[in-house]
Order: sequence, then C-alpha cells, then structure tokens
Amino acid sequence: MTNKIANKPWAVIALLVALVAVVLGATEGVSALVRSSNSAAALERNPYLDPGTQLHRRAPDFTLSDQFGRRLSLTTYRGKVVILAFVDSRCTTICPLTTNSMVQARRLLGGAGSRVALLGINANPTATKVSDVRAYSLAHGMMRQWRFLTAPPAALRRVWARYGIAAEVEHGQIDHTPALFAIDPKGLLRRVYLTQMSYATVGQAGQLLAQEASRLLPDHPPVLARLSYQPIPSIKPDATIALPRAGGGTVRVGPGPSPRLYLFFASWDSEVTNLAAHLDDLNRYQRAAARDRLPALTAVDEGSVEPSAHALSQLLGALPKPLSYPVAIDRSGRVADGYGVQDEPWLVLTSAGGQILWYSDVSTSAWPALARLASRVRGALSHAPPEAAGLSSALKQLRGSPPPLAALHREAGQLLGSGSSLSGEIRSLRGYPAVINAWASWCTPCQQEFGLFAAAAARFGRRVAFLGADTDDSAGAAQAFLRKHPVTYPSYQTTVGSLRSMAAMVGLPTTIFIGPTGKVLYVHSGQYVSEGTLEQDIQSFAHGG
Repeated sequence: MTNKIANKPWAVIALLVALVAVVLGATEGVSALVRSSNSAAALERNPYLDPGTQLHRRAPDFTLSDQFGRRLSLTTYRGKVVILAFVDSRCTTICPLTTNSMVQARRLLGGAGSRVALLGINANPTATKVSDVRAYSLAHGMMRQWRFLTAPPAALRRVWARYGIAAEVEHGQIDHTPALFAIDPKGLLRRVYLTQMSYATVGQAGQLLAQEASRLLPDHPPVLARLSYQPIPSIKPDATIALPRAGGGTVRVGPGPSPRLYLFFASWDSEVTNLAAHLDDLNRYQRAAARDRLPALTAVDEGSVEPSAHALSQLLGALPKPLSYPVAIDRSGRVADGYGVQDEPWLVLTSAGGQILWYSDVSTSAWPALARLASRVRGALSHAPPEAAGLSSALKQLRGSPPPLAALHREAGQLLGSGSSLSGEIRSLRGYPAVINAWASWCTPCQQEFGLFAAAAARFGRRVAFLGADTDDSAGAAQAFLRKHPVTYPSYQTTVGSLRSMAAMVGLPTTIFIGPTGKVLYVHSGQYVSEGTLEQDIQSFAHGG
C-alpha cells in the first residue's frame, strides 16, 4: 500500500477539509480545521503528529465481519470509547504504525483500557476476504487486540463514503485516506486524525490517542505516560550509532570507510512476501559483495513496530541457516526515519560519508535478483554525488563551463535571495536549458532524491543550468541541510506561491524543466526514485530541449 499524501502537507490539508465536510457539513468543517491548527500549536508543531480535528456528529453505523467471521455493528460498542481506523489489509507503510499506536493507547490507560474498543475497517478494495483481515491481524499480533472488519467491496465502499474515505488502486498500489476516528460512549464522532509516516512518533501518537480516550471516558482515567510532543530528531546516514544486534552485541550503522547497503524490514513483512526465503537468499549477495568489492549488507529490523519482543528471534530461528550479514534492531524508529524508509522491505545504499545514493521499495518493485541488485548498486555508485570532501573534485570537472553556468558553480551549495531573485537568475540563463528542483529540508521525499540531483548536476552541469528552490523553509534548517548535502549549484529561498507563477505546484518535491528560450517544457510532481528516470527527463526536456 502506498500513501501519497503522507509527505504532501498541502494535499493533507485539502483532503482533511474534504473529509471533515463529509462528516460535518462544509461550513462547520472549515471552522473545525481552524480549531485543529490551534491544537497543533499546543503540540509544538510536530510535523509528523496530527493533533486531530474536532467533530460532533453521530458516527455512521455499519455491520461488517471481523477476522473471526463474526458479524459486528458499531452499536455493539455503545458505552465504550471506540478508536476506529481505516486500514489496508495488506499494508506495509502507515497502517502498521497506526495499529501499533492504537494498541499502545489502550495499554496507557491501564485497567480503564477495557472500556476502549479498537476497531479497524478494511481500506483495501482488492483484498476484502475474512482471511485477508485475519492474516493482517495474525502478522501484527492483534488477533485478540482488536476487531478488523471487512465485507465485499460494494459494502465497504458504502462505509468509506459515509466516513469520507478515499480508497483506490493506483498503478497497482492501494492508496487510501489514513484516517482514524475517536468515537465517544454515546456513539458521537469526536475527533479525526490523519496518521503520518514516521516510525519514531508511534509512541507519541499512542499517548495522544490515550489522552483523547481519557477525555471521552466519564471518569477521565490517568494516562500512564508523559511523553513530550516535541519533534523527535531522526538519525540520518551521516551520523554514527551503535544498534543492538540480533543474537547479542552491537552493530555500527552510519558513515565508514566504504559504502554500505541496508535492508530495513520487520517480521510482519511475511504477510505479503516470502521474507524468510529472501533473507536467506541475501546470503548470496553478501558472498558476492566480498568477492566483487560491492558494499557489504546490513539488515535493520524495525523493532519499534514489531508485534512482540520475540518476533524477530522467532523469524531468524526458523531460517534454514544463519545469516552471513548482521541484523541490527532499531527500537526507536529514528534510524528508519533518518534513512527515509517509507515502506517495508526497503533497500538503501549509502556512500562512505553517509549520503543516500539509491533506494528501492521492495514491496512495490519486487525483490531484485542477485545480478540485478548488484547491477543497480554498481550503477548508483558510478553516478554517486560528490561527498562534502569531494565537492571540489566535482567542481574541478566542471571547469571550462560557459560563463553563465560557471557563475552558478561558483555559488555551489549557497542559499541565496528570494523568489524574485530566482526569476531573475532564470532570465539571465536564457540560451541554456535549466532544471529547477523545488525542495525543503523538512520534506522527506526531497531529502531522498537530493543526491540524484547532485549527481546529475555534476554530470550535466557544463551544458544544463541547475538551480534549487528551497520552498517554505527556514533559512537555518536549509543551510544546515546544504552543508551536509553538497551540490554544485545554489538554491534560492522561495514559497509555493511564488513558484506557482512559474508552473503548477501540487506539493514538494517538484521539478521544473525550462528550455533555452525560457519556456517551461515540463513539470515533474513528486519524487524521483532513480537516477535513470531523472537523467531521461534531463535528456528529453532540458538537454534535448
């Protein structure tokens, strides 16, 4: 399952307005969104934690089948607080984080948790059988923790419509509204949350739900946690950390003497892929790495969302033979967030200095065969962007560029001016194709694709102008990001509004291709996931334009 709105703040806001309008009516929905903004300020502006939007209307009833095949209605739980989430039965992205936070919320209420019911409604239009919701519940250790409800697609769509849920198949992947509702003991909708893709904030989200449940229970039982809602800093690939190793000891993760390949996974990936067989098969890659001088492999189990403390050891113990590569355990979720993990299983290649060179969403693109994996790794290494220490080498290769392009190279990595300054710079580059990458330091997809632009600019910078547009960002955060991610071109401080005068903007990242005459030839909305795709567009719309 993919969730395209998780990293697009403007799309989230638009969707939230639409969702609230369904359950409240358009006028009240907008005012509820304003109240939500005030709550977000109280939660100290954590970008990965939705404070929820207030609601006050009868929750639409439904009668569906749970993971045991029993028919249940919402009215069955009258007198209890209900935490209701819409969950893809084969999801490996946001949904497991959501359900984990639901279980944590009930535990944080102690004995009062018996008065809180956890319900899920299937949001997968293609995997709607009882066996599908049962498989998800088993994989996540939730068979006795909740009721996961499903029905034939037509019946599910009627429930989705009543709750303002969009669930569709796009390019073979499930995309649905990641909504979670709090319902009071009288059956009234009281708050809706849109969950975000962040492993580290699962505990905070659980506490937030527990506090809402406590508020809705008549005796307001205490919540057994006092977590801050401050943003949790991620651990990025350029930071060194020692993680616990499965079987004992520690594993060093981060920069080192050579590049490294990482596999992020969790035991529950077994629901959608033959995880054990693929983990065993990667022993062959590790042998090839030692023989052919490829980056060594380290696996990272996402312990922050495992169903139990024994899930990983049980998985590894059932393998036909021990793994030849280490398995680290990320119990905080900060490493997965820092490495930009958006799904599982997830492969990440990092440079010796800690830059992300390549990644692959295995759940959507399939496990690569050994030869293909080795080929992709070699290709990414051959097009690697310059490390901080190697920026001067990349600039040296660009010597002799035409004066307008050479002027950009002299401003490598700098944060300049404003939107109007960017427009002036583009005008001064008439006669040369230009690639404008709109990014922000807080935008995870932007961070993930940044290395691709660094490599492309080093390769094409003698013929094509590259510029960055740091969008709706703080100067301090942007400058800190650029110091750690060197590029051979400058960035300008801009806003979405100023960029919209140039091209249509949906969200970040966005890449704008401008021809030599100054005409916008193409706008790419969203993240580039491979150097091949980016280079193809440069050849077609910039270099070829």
